[in-house]
Amino acid sequence: MLPARDLDHIIEHTGGVWDTLAGKRIFITGGTGFVGTWLCESLLHADRGISAVVLTRYVDKFPFANPAVRPLEGDVRTFEFPDGEFAYVIHAATPASTDDHDSAATSRVLEFARTHGTERLLFTSSGAVYGKQPSEMTHIEEAHPCAPDTPYGQAKFAAESLLASYAVVARLFAFSGPHLPLDQNFAVGNFVRDVLSGGPIRIQGDGTPYRSYLYAADLAIWLWTLLVRGQPGRPYNVGSGHAVTIAELAQVVAASTVPRTPVEIAQTPVPGVPPPRYVPSVERAERELGLRPIIPLEEGVRRMYDWAKFHRWK
Repeated sequence: MLPARDLDHIIEHTGGVWDTLAGKRIFITGGTGFVGTWLCESLLHADRGISAVVLTRYVDKFPFANPAVRPLEGDVRTFEFPDGEFAYVIHAATPASTDDHDSAATSRVLEFARTHGTERLLFTSSGAVYGKQPSEMTHIEEAHPCAPDTPYGQAKFAAESLLASYAVVARLFAFSGPHLPLDQNFAVGNFVRDVLSGGPIRIQGDGTPYRSYLYAADLAIWLWTLLVRGQPGRPYNVGSGHAVTIAELAQVVAASTVPRTPVEIAQTPVPGVPPPRYVPSVERAERELGLRPIIPLEEGVRRMYDWAKFHRWK
């Protein structure tokens, strides 16, 4: 269960979104992952008569006991369509491999939406669709040409192309918060894990890359707003514009959790080599939809640490 203050925060800052969604049915893929869990729990917390069907491969591990959110067992590429109309669809499933998984999955979800009365479809894409961010560009904008240079980015861009003007596209960057895995390739999760294990915080590289982090409660606010108010066919960067280096992030994690936790950096920066950047411009979301980060990085890290400590190191 997510912290009540985070769920209250989401409801407080989504205003009329819930009036629009009240009494409607929503179909969600990826509903048991990091993003999907925040969406499902905030939907239940809103308590507006909204019902959701969540596609999952493992019904026996389905985490929600409330009948307003019920599971549908199946693979996102081949699932059997549930009966009835679904006014809203959120396609948040992450590709399981580097083949054509995401395109096949997106084609299936699009077919479902077109045949089940769907009014709005939200697709969670990724900032990886841009490819390598130019070193001289502090924040990458949605108008920047997409040139994905990883299989993951290529899969997401192919899925965006399939959806064309039909879906609202959310290009996700980096996040912090409860349910973010601590043992995968997420720097903030790894650093929180290091603190929980007694330290030190270990940086495998040289600490110079720039990232930015949006707290998950704010992420949920952005996604619910995009589902209801975003413009179909128009991509929106979803993240924070507050850039920090990985070394600075490690210091923030230490200061926000167990001060004086040592930080170890494995490599030395190479002189003259510009640091990589993965930082979005989020001006479009603020200008068009009034969206902005609300919970500061330090507070988000503290909440993430407190939740993980209680639930995993109790």
